[in-house]
Amino acid sequence: MDQVWAALDRRVGEMTAEVVELTRDLVRFPTVNPPGEAYTPCAEYVGRRLARSGFDVRYIRGEATPGDSDRYPRTNVVARREGRRAGPTVHFNSHIDVVEAGDGWTVDPFAGVVRDGKVFGRGTCDMKGGLAASIVAVEAYLAVVPDFPGAIEISGTVDEESGGFGGVAYLARQGFFSRPRVDHVIIPEPLNKDRICLGHRGVWWAEIETRGEIAHGSMPFLGDCAVRHMGAVLEAFERELFPALDRRQTKMPVVPEGARRSTINLNSIHGGQMEASADDYTGLPSPNVPDSCRLTIDRRFLIEEDPTQVKGEVIAILDRLKATRPKFDYALREIMEVLPTMTERDAPVARAVAAGIEAVFGRAPEYVISPGTYDQKHIARIGHLHDCIAYGPGILDLAHRPDEFIVIDDMIESARVMAFALDRLLTGQAPPS
Repeated sequence: MDQVWAALDRRVGEMTAEVVELTRDLVRFPTVNPPGEAYTPCAEYVGRRLARSGFDVRYIRGEATPGDSDRYPRTNVVARREGRRAGPTVHFNSHIDVVEAGDGWTVDPFAGVVRDGKVFGRGTCDMKGGLAASIVAVEAYLAVVPDFPGAIEISGTVDEESGGFGGVAYLARQGFFSRPRVDHVIIPEPLNKDRICLGHRGVWWAEIETRGEIAHGSMPFLGDCAVRHMGAVLEAFERELFPALDRRQTKMPVVPEGARRSTINLNSIHGGQMEASADDYTGLPSPNVPDSCRLTIDRRFLIEEDPTQVKGEVIAILDRLKATRPKFDYALREIMEVLPTMTERDAPVARAVAAGIEAVFGRAPEYVISPGTYDQKHIARIGHLHDCIAYGPGILDLAHRPDEFIVIDDMIESARVMAFALDRLLTGQAPPS
């Protein structure tokens, strides 16, 4: 390890207490999405910290994007620091939103409890610990290499958990994730500290509505039950679609192993009159035959699959039922489509992070593909920037679960990797072993 990387190694280690307190501070902002709470104060906290390190800071609202309102503004922070001379730009992007805490916690999910070498809290793993590690990596680099070439950017963006449309997608449309502004992007998602995530499977979300005719519940023969029609859809999916998808496998290194197959998840189903909560219960339900039933599907597909086929096999089942089942009718509404993406292993950013992993852990990285999408999709699709990978601390299986945590040592080791990768990308030099 050369002198620069040895100095970076020491400097990051000296910042252990800082990465812990930074993570705790970030967790204390309950940036729950939906609806998008506390985005602005969290973004401003990140911005103030980076401004102290000499970054020019901008706050950019994802105006008119899903969920954006004066009550819940989609506030993103983008910070940039120019180097002493010309060179490439390296961008670290993290999302600041988290999912709801849910039940089952043994600690306060927004207190940032430190115990047994871990920081507990909603978003520690996914991905405020990664954001903290990237900030510490950059701060350490600035202390060791103050005359660096090129530029460094750090962003904290919103709405990744609900598609990223008010965050990275919005910024990408404004040119924040395209050349010549940015050359390399690292997204510190929790894919384990010795793995490089090259991309993700594809996704197609859609809502299927079966239609019927309302009638009195005591005389269902006078109406047409939309829920029964949806039952026929579900039965056909069970008999035909699920087994067919389970037989398809990919050569992409998707983790975990079960995600190397095509999958479909039935996200939600509702038929008939609206359900009332315990707080607004007004009486017994009225006896009606439901004239509408809606099913939301989440189809994850492989790089070997044609998106037209992905949609077509669902539509074929619906059309066959329409032709063979009396009174069957349906509507299909597409919600979102994202193609699979995979950065090459020999791309500059992947090689740089691999060199960092080898220096820290003494072994080559494992290359993986995420089972679900993340904001790389917008950087590739809208920004047309493909030198992008996900790398960060945290165990993916802990994301969105009760008692979510991140290991402190993992954040420090990942920060070292990111600092080494940053040096290689900015200078173009790989230090001798």
